[in-house]
Amino acid sequence: MSRPPVRDDLVALSGYHSPQVEVEVRLNTNEAPEPPPPEFAKAVAEAVEGLAWHRYPDRSAIELRTAIGALYDLPATRVFCANGSNEVLQTLLLTFAGPGRSTLTFEPTYALHSHLSRITGSRPLAVDRRTDFSLDPDDAVAAVLANRPAITFLCSPNNPTGLVETRDTITRVLEAVGEVDGLLVVDEAYGEFAPRSAIDLLDEEIPLVVTKTYSKTWAMAGARLGYLLGPAWLVEKLELVVLPYHLDSMKQAAGLAALRFVDAMNARVAGIVEERGRLQAELGELGAEVWPSGSNFVLFRPPIPGDRVWQELVDHSVLVRNTASWEHLDGCLRVTVGTAEENSRFLRAMADILGP
Repeated sequence: MSRPPVRDDLVALSGYHSPQVEVEVRLNTNEAPEPPPPEFAKAVAEAVEGLAWHRYPDRSAIELRTAIGALYDLPATRVFCANGSNEVLQTLLLTFAGPGRSTLTFEPTYALHSHLSRITGSRPLAVDRRTDFSLDPDDAVAAVLANRPAITFLCSPNNPTGLVETRDTITRVLEAVGEVDGLLVVDEAYGEFAPRSAIDLLDEEIPLVVTKTYSKTWAMAGARLGYLLGPAWLVEKLELVVLPYHLDSMKQAAGLAALRFVDAMNARVAGIVEERGRLQAELGELGAEVWPSGSNFVLFRPPIPGDRVWQELVDHSVLVRNTASWEHLDGCLRVTVGTAEENSRFLRAMADILGP
């Protein structure tokens, strides 16, 4: 029998993957280096014991949305939750982009923005950043006005570069997006590690959303839980598109439990930021070109070929993300900030590789 063909526009599509290698130190996927506190697991276990497994979950996840909103002094009507920020992004694209519409990214940036655009039938467009990976606001505004994208993505801190967008850049792009009846999505998956956020720009009458995830700062990558903050009218439209009962009861319980440990999360973030500074300083001393980072990772270009350094790190049983062959990132590697011990292991390996 013949096999049904995939859509014509997906024939050449390659998936989004993060290659894994068996090593002792994994610093390649920007996960939190340590789990949530033990009290969190106990709180989740207690919540799960009381779940009504024979009943559908709360379709609107109102308790979770209310609790998240309280963190930002926003009502539940301005919070949308989904299975990781990936589903948040996908639902935005299904609702406001899709066939006959385009999206805009500024490269290099998070590959999933353009990948999900293609999957949802949108036409992804891209504008290059400067050679130092900063974004020229004049170029960004011109691209928005010329292409009139349905959705414009700004990743801040940007992945994989770690740079945080300036407030001037965000406000100027936002003004341009408003002129073309588009939507600006500021992806702040790593926002808690950065010195500033776009959340204070949110307004019921402004076409802006900020997306967040529990994976990084809450150390809950295994839960696959994300959310966005935005206008109530936009959240209402997303609720019409997302699959019914898409957020299971256990996930809602875990999300609520995590919010009881804000102090622990803040302490974990502070520790990662401190270790990030150590990585940047010592990589610089080893002769690497290091970019500023407002995230939980560091992009760097070693003084010898990046592919060679990546393989030699694997030989030292340390795995980082190999971006050396990516467009715009010639020779670069990206290392996630791990525990102090993991970071020291990585730096010792780098010194051994780059030493005399």
